[in-house]
Amino acid sequence: MIHATLVAGARPNYMKVAPIFRAMLATNAFSPTFVHTGQHYDREMSQVFMRELGLPEPDHELGVGSGSHAEQTAQVMIKLEPVLRRERPDGVIVVGDVNSTLGAALTAVKLNIPVAHVEAGLRSFDRTMPEEINRVVTDAISDLLFAPSADGVQNLLAEGVVRDRIHLVGNVMIDSLEALLPRATESGVLGRLGLTERGYVLATLHRPVNVDEDAALKTISQVMGDAATLLPTILVAHPRTRKRLVESGLLSALEERRVRVLEPLGYIDFLRLMSSAAGVLTDSGGIQEETTVLGVPCLTLRETTERPITVTEGTNKVVGLDRDRILEEVREIADGHAAEPRRPPLWDGHAAERIVQVLFDRFDQASTTDFQDPPIRM
Repeated sequence: MIHATLVAGARPNYMKVAPIFRAMLATNAFSPTFVHTGQHYDREMSQVFMRELGLPEPDHELGVGSGSHAEQTAQVMIKLEPVLRRERPDGVIVVGDVNSTLGAALTAVKLNIPVAHVEAGLRSFDRTMPEEINRVVTDAISDLLFAPSADGVQNLLAEGVVRDRIHLVGNVMIDSLEALLPRATESGVLGRLGLTERGYVLATLHRPVNVDEDAALKTISQVMGDAATLLPTILVAHPRTRKRLVESGLLSALEERRVRVLEPLGYIDFLRLMSSAAGVLTDSGGIQEETTVLGVPCLTLRETTERPITVTEGTNKVVGLDRDRILEEVREIADGHAAEPRRPPLWDGHAAERIVQVLFDRFDQASTTDFQDPPIRM
């Protein structure tokens, strides 16, 4: 039996961990352990996501909570290390690009435990993004690199990664979308909010470069207000985003311009809102991917994207914070310029099965980790 530890720290991570966890159980060859770091620390909302995605209660909850990037990463390492010492897994699987991803990878590799990174090779080439640093460092120290698209493979090869460590497996986020889309179509969220199919714009906002900088937050608030003059606009607000909107006085300004600001939703309700929107304004990487498969126009409120395939093969446009351009794009959306659903190669709902097959091939022959306590040096 192969003992694998899967680590998730933020809600987007759950959508990536859940199909891998299910695929492991389906083989009867794995004994997976689920660790929740608590980087997103709203326990009630986390439980909603995990329940909808079919994840069990975590075997270990680290309760990391909020803090600076250094504080969060350090707390993950401090609290995860004793768990890994007790569990002694054959491998640790980390997903995405949040601080928990980097912290868990660093902890495992320093204990000589093999690390597999799901969503490897994605690059925005913008080193001012904390997530970009997390991606680059996690890939550099991981033993197995699971890329969602061909550009990820090319990025890793260009960085000197040995080809045998890289596996093109497709997009595990789409596995969760495919699994839950039938249930999402039955959600009553549109009726509860008084919305109609393709009759509104959906917005999300959470990146520090947009939320923590006053000028950027003000511009994006103006953009959402502009959009609301064309179509009803719904902002599903991350708790930190709402806090910053309140602190800056922009929440009341949004409401005056008839932007409806909602609390975070469960994944099924959010998926229904996203799949039925006329268009989406976002700074989220995962939403760029999901809208591509759903055929929903997506405007990315950043200067770069680590998911260029959503632009070249999908429905995404990277528009930065150019207010005039964004209004022009929203006007096209309001005029009914719909997109077609797109399917980049291997975005077929079976990425997790390919990941688990590679893990099985790697660990089946030697399912006892050469676990050694590294020397402590001062």
